[in-house]
Amino acid sequence: MSEDVWSEQDTDPDAIEAALRALLRTRHAENQALIPARVLNLVVIVDRDWKGEVANRLQRVGRYQASRTILCGVQQGRTTLDAVATVSYEEPGAGSVGVVREQIEIDLGPEHLEALDTVVDPILVSELPTIVWSPHGYTDAVNRLLPVTDVILLDSDDLPEPAEAFERAGSLCDRVYVVDLAWLRTTPWRERLAASFDLRERAAALSRVSELEICHQESSTASGLLLSGWLASRLGWEPVPLAGVPGQELSGSLARPDGEVRLRLQRLSQDAPGLGGVTVEAEPGLRLSLSRGRGGLDAEETDAEGERRHWKILGASRGEGGILGEGVRQALLRDPTYPAALWVARELCPV
Repeated sequence: MSEDVWSEQDTDPDAIEAALRALLRTRHAENQALIPARVLNLVVIVDRDWKGEVANRLQRVGRYQASRTILCGVQQGRTTLDAVATVSYEEPGAGSVGVVREQIEIDLGPEHLEALDTVVDPILVSELPTIVWSPHGYTDAVNRLLPVTDVILLDSDDLPEPAEAFERAGSLCDRVYVVDLAWLRTTPWRERLAASFDLRERAAALSRVSELEICHQESSTASGLLLSGWLASRLGWEPVPLAGVPGQELSGSLARPDGEVRLRLQRLSQDAPGLGGVTVEAEPGLRLSLSRGRGGLDAEETDAEGERRHWKILGASRGEGGILGEGVRQALLRDPTYPAALWVARELCPV
């Protein structure tokens, strides 16, 4: 990978945009097989002290990197803009085309956040969808960017109170498309649960689910609630606030059309964020359990006759390292099940 770099202290958005145009023009003049990627803008707002770590996370998304990334590092006491613009590319082989991606790092102060749209807007590639991700908060700055934003990338597991996280996500859903990393952590579990009950002989058991138990990392209560919300919204369960303390254990009973479902969320000791296990019981006597294991998910099923089976679902989890890349990819898609699951998850939060 080769790079062309421009930097300037005490600069302004127009100078940054002009420098990018000059870098791209020079690179294309030297090799006309190099063309700029034009799929997504990504704007990231972070504490400047954590800018390097976030930049490393962005590098690991691989082929899902945005076409133009604008990384805004907020530094207390700063009154000027310093910027570094980087154009990255691989020289293409004969008869092929190379793709150029651009990353702009801007160091700015808290006072710039009050008008962040005027800083970012001139640097965005026009007519491309724009994602905004602010892992360290800065809610007001995100709100300033909403008029030029198509997708908000957030993580409901970041906040200690799921109710607060869901309230924020719900309010944003009314204005932009929301990609929630906490929701994406449930994807392999949703896929495998749906596949497990897709067989004709098991599908009828969905209307007789009597118990649902979800194990999650201490900081991933939101993921557990979103999985519960997904099942409840798809199967027509009536949500009620659960009892307990988020991050420890939550429990309650949800009404289904012809009975009730006992729901329990409990903490699990594991390093990776997200879920560690899901167990579904259905009358009469069916029990399906999925748990995180090496290389995939460990599955165990007990049928109504008491016969037990074990098997391994290989490659079920994308791993935490792939969650951010999947979040960027999801910006180009639309998942109609998230808003319904989010609404139910909000109703399940303890009052």
